[in-house]
Amino acid sequence: MNAFKQMLITIYDFPFLTQPAFVSTVSVFLSAMCMLCVGRREREADKASAASCVEEQVYEVNTGTMERPLEATRMENNTSSCFLMERKTRVKINMKEVMLAKLRKSCSCTPKKLKNFVMEFFPVLQWLPKYQCKEYIWGDIMSGLVIGIILVPQAIAYSLLAGLKPIYSLYTSFFANIIYFLMGTSRHVSVGIFSLISLMVGQVVDRELVLAGFDLNDDAPPALGDGSLQNGSQFNTTAFNLRLNTTAGMNAECGKECYAIGIATALTFVAGVYQVLMGIFRLGFVSMYLSESVLDGFATGASLTILTAQVKYLIGIKIPRSQGHGMLVITWINIFRNISQANVCDIITSAICIVVLVTAKELGDRYKHKLKFPLPTELVVIVVATLISHYGKLNEVYASSVSGTIPTGFIPPKVPHFNLMVRVAVDALPLAIVSFVFTVSLSEMCAKKYAYTIRANQEMFAVGFCNIIPSFFHCFATSAALAKTLVKTSTGCQTQVSGVISAMVVLLVLLFLAPLFYSLQKSVLACIIIVSLRGALRKFKDVPARYHTNKVDTIVWVVTMFASALISTEIGLLVGIVFSMLCIIVRTQRPRTALLGQIQDTSFYEDDSEYENLSPVPKVKIFRFEAPLYYANRNYFLKSLYRLTNLDPNLEAARRKKYEKKEKQQLKKRDHTTANGLGTGETILQLVPKQIDFQALVLDCSSISFLDTTGVNTLKEILKDYKDLNISVLLACCNPSVIDSLKIGGYFGKDSGSMQEMLFYSIHNAVQFAKEQMLPADCSV
Repeated sequence: MNAFKQMLITIYDFPFLTQPAFVSTVSVFLSAMCMLCVGRREREADKASAASCVEEQVYEVNTGTMERPLEATRMENNTSSCFLMERKTRVKINMKEVMLAKLRKSCSCTPKKLKNFVMEFFPVLQWLPKYQCKEYIWGDIMSGLVIGIILVPQAIAYSLLAGLKPIYSLYTSFFANIIYFLMGTSRHVSVGIFSLISLMVGQVVDRELVLAGFDLNDDAPPALGDGSLQNGSQFNTTAFNLRLNTTAGMNAECGKECYAIGIATALTFVAGVYQVLMGIFRLGFVSMYLSESVLDGFATGASLTILTAQVKYLIGIKIPRSQGHGMLVITWINIFRNISQANVCDIITSAICIVVLVTAKELGDRYKHKLKFPLPTELVVIVVATLISHYGKLNEVYASSVSGTIPTGFIPPKVPHFNLMVRVAVDALPLAIVSFVFTVSLSEMCAKKYAYTIRANQEMFAVGFCNIIPSFFHCFATSAALAKTLVKTSTGCQTQVSGVISAMVVLLVLLFLAPLFYSLQKSVLACIIIVSLRGALRKFKDVPARYHTNKVDTIVWVVTMFASALISTEIGLLVGIVFSMLCIIVRTQRPRTALLGQIQDTSFYEDDSEYENLSPVPKVKIFRFEAPLYYANRNYFLKSLYRLTNLDPNLEAARRKKYEKKEKQQLKKRDHTTANGLGTGETILQLVPKQIDFQALVLDCSSISFLDTTGVNTLKEILKDYKDLNISVLLACCNPSVIDSLKIGGYFGKDSGSMQEMLFYSIHNAVQFAKEQMLPADCSV
């Protein structure tokens, strides 16, 4: 408890959490989540209840041990006959007893329960003993080798995005594959380094390096505080190094590279803890609030940021790495200012590599049905480019920037620094959510395609431990990657044994082959990263079709994309989620409304403004509201009702009172003049009250999924106002939850005695009832 209080105090210390803008944004977000949760729950209840639109009358019938309410409903064709519908008795649940029972069950430990827990926590123990070697082994070996070959160049390239040395990317790829093999439930997902995750890590690392006083110039002398991988490098001595003991809890001799990986591992550890906690509390539903439009916009915006960050490597210029909001714009300004310093050797290398990579990718996509496995183009390009750079001495002669020393072996494990965790606690939350969402989305996609099931909460645990455990071994955050997953499925992958094969390929590079990449140009790595963004950048071509399909989703995509690119990836994701919520709120605030007409010779009714040849019902107005009725759309509901029916009961009531007052004055004046014998032949002008063209209002509630207190009070207000004008208000097609809200709110009066005359199973029932009620009055006239 004390630790929890300390965490709250720590979070409270962040200044921006107390800003009014942040508080209002969180308030809107929580309100939207509550509304969406209630709406989803009510929709599920609607599906489970086949009997909606019920005209109810409550009876207390003695069934021996309990009393059950009965609902009287008129039949469709014969309004005079009734049948009884018995509502199921709702059993009251003692939440205290339920929680205690679950707690006792959770705390109890038996050998069988322990075995089941271990089997569920490590799914490999379930499927590996059933592994069909003859059927699966060749596909797993082939896909594992292909993914391993792809992983090596991508790992080296994505280290540029994370702002770390290539060796750390190789560590990450190795450990992630092994841990997911043990804990994952998907057979085909490829977990490892991912460009968007690497970018998010790199932005946090760069920010903390700047705050620490380090130079972000990539060519600054490297330094490793632990000395395990040092290659005669000097320490990047800055003023910050003297105060590392108090601010970061690290060794005072820790240099730039040491501090950078310290930030990355602390960030990764906290993100993994968040994911494990989300799995424990079963918060996987959070991913539902990241819509496809938000994710696509986020990926496209982040891709623009990644592309921008790699341009300086493409043309070989040295510019400072921009930080904070507007990084994309500032970087392009610096690029154009320093374009005259471009390295010709890097430009030529980049042009050749991009042409080769794009051509190979296009040919591979066109003839993928004829290829048993994709061509390892990236590996071929890296090998050829490394040989040319080494023997052509491009670094010495043309000053081309190269990868530098990539040491072999493993660094001794190290516990992430707690003080650094506090600094990156907020940054780890969006990282954890994005990592989990991409992993679960890809897992569900593969499971649906190959007809098996996954467990979302176990996936949360798997991804969480893919971050927690590797953070002790100098690794950074991981996630499932779409491109490698698609390659994995297309090369015959059957199980996660292919992940072990990929890890062995990376291990081979780690132990023996890593130094061979010393002369690899950074421009080649930038080309590999940029070409890998083709899929996300192609989303721009889909904008017209997306806009034609759904305008609101397109606006959400555009807003998320621009926010992610022009502000920052984390804020862009938050903006996308909040804006998506606001769009839902606005759509429920101003939904479609309509007056309905009768389809000729049927008992069905439709929107009179959308269909031809509908017959208006004499003396009856039928109003449809296509959204839940709650506090945010109450005024719109009333305005739409008054506008479509051409009657505002409040104004009409005020007009009638004014008419009555004027009439009394005219009568007094006439009596006075008559008594004096004057003006007996004069014509007295009187106010004529407005003629109302309907005597019954039917509210079609079929699209109202739920009512809050304001919604119930609004319907009660309508009932009273129209009753004062001798207009009856009838409700049709209400689902059970709406009926319960109305009963609890006292809409039907005491003991719900008038429910039978106010609630109807269908619109046609309500219309027939209204005609029956109006018939005696018409006959008397």
